[in-house]
Formats: sequence, C-alpha cells, structure tokens
Amino acid sequence: MRMPNSRGRVIGRWVPLLAAAALVAGAGTAATGAPAAAAPRQNTSDFRGVNWADPRDNFADDPVVLSGLSASDDYARTYAKATRVITAFRANLGADTVRLPINPYTVNGAPWKAYRGVIDAATRQGFKVIVSYWEGTGARKDGLIDDVPAYRTMWDTVVHAYGGNARVYFEPMNEPHGYTDAEWADIAANWLATYPEIPRERVFVSGAGYNDHVTTVCADPRLRGTHLSLHHYGFWKSYATYDQWVADLKERIGDCAGRTVADEFGAPMTTGLDYDKADPSDNFVNYVQAVTDTFRELGMGSVYWPGLRTGDTYTLQQLVGDPERPWLATTNRSGADRLAWGWGRGKPVTR
Repeated sequence: MRMPNSRGRVIGRWVPLLAAAALVAGAGTAATGAPAAAAPRQNTSDFRGVNWADPRDNFADDPVVLSGLSASDDYARTYAKATRVITAFRANLGADTVRLPINPYTVNGAPWKAYRGVIDAATRQGFKVIVSYWEGTGARKDGLIDDVPAYRTMWDTVVHAYGGNARVYFEPMNEPHGYTDAEWADIAANWLATYPEIPRERVFVSGAGYNDHVTTVCADPRLRGTHLSLHHYGFWKSYATYDQWVADLKERIGDCAGRTVADEFGAPMTTGLDYDKADPSDNFVNYVQAVTDTFRELGMGSVYWPGLRTGDTYTLQQLVGDPERPWLATTNRSGADRLAWGWGRGKPVTR
C-alpha cells in the first residue's frame, strides 16, 4: 500500500500485548542468549514478485476481495480464476512470487474457505506466497493491530493451514507505523515466540514505520534468521536525482540487504512514462531506474506494488477478457523491463 513517508506514533490499546511481548522476549534472551536461528541469507534474489490487491488498497472492515475476484466466488471458482491470474503473472512478467493481504474478516469465518483457493492456486503452480496482515479503515487505520484476539485467531488459522507448506511465507503486519521501532520489534519477537514451528526464513518481519527502514529490526538479535521487508516509493520525494534515490534506498537498508526483500515499491505505469530511457528531469524515471539497479546490485528480491489492482495508476497488469476467465495485459512495457532488470534479467538503461 502506498502511504506517506511518516513515522507518526499512535499508542494505546496495545500496551498489554507489548508488555507481554517484552516479557516473553526478555525471558528467552536472559535465559539462553540470542535465539538459535538460520544464518542470514547472502541474497534474496529468488523472490521475484508482485502484489495482488483489493481495489480498496487492502484496507477493509470486511473480507478482502482481490481485483478480478468476487465476494460470491466459492473455492472452485476462486481457484480457477486465481490459476489464470497467477499464470498470467508468470507469462507476462516472469514472476514467481505473489504477496496477498489477509485480515480477520477474511480468515475468521466463511470467506476463508474460498480465499484459500488463491493461496492454493499459487503454491500449486510453484509460486512463493507472502501473506500479510492489513489493518482496517477509518479510525482503525492507525498503524496498530485492530483487535488482538481476532488477530491471534487469524494467525492461528493461517499457520495451521499453511505452516507445513514451504512455499507460504508469513508477514505479521503490513506497515506497523503506529508503533515505535522498539515496540514493533517486541511484537515481531512475540509472533516468533508464538509460532516457533515456523522456520524463521519463512517469516517476513516488516521494517519499522511504514516498512520504510529495516535497520532497527535487522539489529535485533531476537529476529535473527528472518527475512526483512522494505517498502520504498518515489512519491516520498517531489524530486530527486538518480544518485539521490540510490543513496536514499541504501540508507534505509543499511548492511541488511542479504535478508531484505522490497515487498512494495512502485511508480505510475498507466500515464505513459518510459522507464527504459534516461530522463534526469523526471523524478519517477530516476526513482525506478535507481531502485531496480540497486536491487540487482545488492542481490535483493523485490515484489512490485501492485502487480494487479483495479483502478490504480501504478498497476503493472490489468484485467482483460471474460471476467469468469480472467487474463492480464501489461500496462507499461518499460516498467516490466525495469522489474525484470531488478530481478537480474534483461538489459541496462544507458545513462
């Protein structure tokens, strides 16, 4: 999701959980030192993906409904439609990863059975799937977990369903900007302590704030062995040069590129910009070329926002054909070229 580059803090109803998280993490660290974990990855370039989003930007006080699907679709219809969309992501872009939203309204009730059709369709085609919790709308859109018991039930259900599927990855929260860096690290550590059966390399710990920097979660020994997720957008600046965008991105990553996946980044794709040509006067051209060059240089995986979202000028794919047999068309060939370049394919832009 695209939000302003703010680190505003809203604290309140989560104080009890934060205290519990700190106690759990503190007890483990005091007794045994830093938890055992897999060694940090040398690169994350095997995550080549896109976000598939609800037209409402995934913020909802009811079940999320991905673009091209319907709330009335049962499991079989969801599976059939999702199979075609996932196939198109691979055919059009060469993607092998999709990031999907969840919330308690989607998981803790009847819609979950149908929604599983999306995850199943993707994993059965060999895709990696990142499932991420999104908060609600209105007053709930504050960067805090909306309802702790419902959140716990949601993750219990998702982990029970997909903990044994090595292609499914878990992101405890999207853009936790309501918490300080330390509070968010406590919550992430608590999630890991709650689900110790999940290998750490299958957990994406969001960067603090709007996922806009991973340096603090990277430095926390309780979170060792996890992937880190970074968000980065060109609209955060009215203008920056190519070199300034490279420096901005690298500052947010620090020395943590070996664990980091940019699971949201994006720019206008339906407005006619050509990202295959150097244009130092255009902020978004500078941005897209800078970040994809940097992802390639650092061996970082990336997941474009959005691969598919109806009504979004950033969408890299759009629905075409019969709604019951959806297919996708690329909205900006140069944008797809730059995505592929960041994934280690294609040809560079001559600057």
